[in-house]
Amino acid sequence: MTNEVQLILEKTADGDEKKKWVPAYYFFICDLNGNRMGKCDLRIGYNDNLYYGGHIGYTVFPEYRGNHYAAQACLLLFELARKHDMEYLYITCNTDNDASKKTCEYVGGQLLEIAELSKGNNMRARGEYEKCIYKVEI
Repeated sequence: MTNEVQLILEKTADGDEKKKWVPAYYFFICDLNGNRMGKCDLRIGYNDNLYYGGHIGYTVFPEYRGNHYAAQACLLLFELARKHDMEYLYITCNTDNDASKKTCEYVGGQLLEIAELSKGNNMRARGEYEKCIYKVEI
């Protein structure tokens, strides 16, 4: 796949052990001229929360969807994850998000399960009850 995107760092975040948050990078997904087409993030490390929340999050703005920009961004994030000695990543999505499921499969993700979120999971407050859990060996 020809890469038509670049990632421009927006910010970083330190981890917080008490909240079980790991350090993270936040990027704008941009075309090669720097025009913003979406956002993505990469969480560094491993903990139980990341199984359900995923290591990678992404959104492509509606006018740019359908061009594999999220997949291209994921491939760039994989390179960064490797620099942090990560060997695999979880990418999760809602069960009704067909576009995200296709992106996960396109970048080599293997569906591990469709998992019900526990009652204490903070994603339930956003109306999310199940997640498709994909694992990508990088």
